[in-house]
Amino acid sequence: MADGWGAPAASAVDEPWGAPTVAESHDDPKPADDSVNDMVSGDVANPPLTGANSEEYRLKAAEAGWGAKMPVDYEIYNQRGGDFADYMGKGAVYEWSDDFGDVAPELPELEQHLFGGDFRIRRGGNYKALEMQVSTEGPKALAPARTFPTAGLHPVMLDNVVNKCQYPEPTPIQQYTIPAVLQGNDVIAVAQTGSGKTAAYLIPVLSRLMGKAKKLCAPKARPQGPGVRAEPLVIIVVPTRELAIQVFDETRRLCYRSMLRPVVAYGGLPLGQCLDELSKGCDILIASPGRLCDLMERPAALTMSRIKYTILDEADEMLHDDWQEELGKIMAGGDANEDADHTYLMFSATFPAPLRKLAREYMADDHYVLRVGRAGSTHKNVQQNVIYVDRDRKRDALFDLLYTSDPARTLIFCNSKAAVDQVDDFLYNRHLPTTSIHSGRSQREREDSIRAFRSGKAPILIATGISSRGWDVANIAHVINYDLPSAMHGGINEYVHRIGRTARMGHKGLATSFYNDRDEELAQALVNVLTESGSDIPEFLAHLQPEEGTAIAFDDDSEDEAEGGAGFGAAEDGDGMDAAAGETGGSGAESAWGVAATVGNDGAFAADADTTAAASAWIAGWDSDGQGLIKHG
Repeated sequence: MADGWGAPAASAVDEPWGAPTVAESHDDPKPADDSVNDMVSGDVANPPLTGANSEEYRLKAAEAGWGAKMPVDYEIYNQRGGDFADYMGKGAVYEWSDDFGDVAPELPELEQHLFGGDFRIRRGGNYKALEMQVSTEGPKALAPARTFPTAGLHPVMLDNVVNKCQYPEPTPIQQYTIPAVLQGNDVIAVAQTGSGKTAAYLIPVLSRLMGKAKKLCAPKARPQGPGVRAEPLVIIVVPTRELAIQVFDETRRLCYRSMLRPVVAYGGLPLGQCLDELSKGCDILIASPGRLCDLMERPAALTMSRIKYTILDEADEMLHDDWQEELGKIMAGGDANEDADHTYLMFSATFPAPLRKLAREYMADDHYVLRVGRAGSTHKNVQQNVIYVDRDRKRDALFDLLYTSDPARTLIFCNSKAAVDQVDDFLYNRHLPTTSIHSGRSQREREDSIRAFRSGKAPILIATGISSRGWDVANIAHVINYDLPSAMHGGINEYVHRIGRTARMGHKGLATSFYNDRDEELAQALVNVLTESGSDIPEFLAHLQPEEGTAIAFDDDSEDEAEGGAGFGAAEDGDGMDAAAGETGGSGAESAWGVAATVGNDGAFAADADTTAAASAWIAGWDSDGQGLIKHG
């Protein structure tokens, strides 16, 4: 089938994250034209397609750099391995040699590979919006780590964080998690998406292990020697394959110049390749639940007997009934642990009752509960718009929305695999640079799409909810909920996770959601989130807006602490953050679509040019922002 774009992206080995040179951010994303916000039932016109299949179009497409449409035969593509035979899970890591002595050398080529990616998210100029009250519950008050140099980190970790990753200072959740973990406590940390939770647990855990590396590290295989059994010290469990890859990427950066060797294991990565990486030695294992449980049944390949840290990332997502068996097996630890000194860390954007129950079962009584703001909330860097669109008009409304917005990396969410395929085909046939991802695709196809989206080769990604958790993709300026999450499947928490893919780490972003009568069960919770974040309430939902001065009743089960813990500490104020100065980047090209949008007397949206011109203008605008042209064939 055609995936929405032709030639494969750059090699995972030579250019591990796709084409270079990506603009830092769209700090002030342009909202859609006001006319789009006026769309209601029956008011969306189908844009004209005149000339789309004509010789004139083909000439314009060639001039824009597209070339001819070339469907990808994935059966052949998967067999031959494409231009990147290695999966993302085989990314290069720092390989320690006993000849290094006490000071490991820098490896410039690997350093460029790990730290030189232009698409890595760097702090934006609206960082102040992340400054929220941090509440702590635990055995004693925590002294926050306001700066990395004063946090008590291992020298190698400090160099990686400050000089290599160029993190200026800890985020609020990092300020409190780092000292809690360094003291050896179990931790539950609850913070908004995009607040730095991954680094919050990696930095203190890896730093603590670096100081004892020679004593603790697992055996490593010698070059051309026999393999070894993997004996990890840390297990990091994540709910999705893509998040596993992302955490692995961050881990191999922070393990640079240390004896700690990370490995990632996830479904879809060929088992043989996974076992091969484990046989080279493993200190940090990042895994999805299913693949980890499979490996735990292979004692010749993996032992859990030396685990010192079990970390659940996006912990609330792994509490669903269909994962109970796997999660129970993982938390129990498999084979007998030789060391009773075992630390549990759970990180999440919400704090539901099942998560509190899990914490009580496995965590020590003196564990900490850290919260940034209200559990399950979003932050004000996301501008949220809700538009009423009839079900049979959504595809046209989506095209109109894209047509009237500046070109920007855009993530579109649908509720089903079939809807993803249909929307992808619809936009691609209107000559927009799309790709798509869902669980029905092979792993190579999924990683193919990620590369294309990250690199800007296909800056519009249509996805199901597998892309809503934890993804850090630089420069996502616009998230569109083509389908709002069902109240029965994810509900408002899913909505918060989805829109959290934009406005990461102090950047601004735009979230637009299509609403219709099928979404009525989500309406009150949606209005509550819009009200809390200071977003506009559309007229068709105004009757649900809380009266001024009335407390918002959030029905998310996140604030019920009656069964959650001892309630030790008082609130702390995470006020040590300063806005970044001199942050580079910029918004999309001014009027980059190059086409006027108008609303007729009947309120119907009409484009003043055909879709060929719209697509060409979109591509030209994308290229003018330094993103690179999409090329087919």
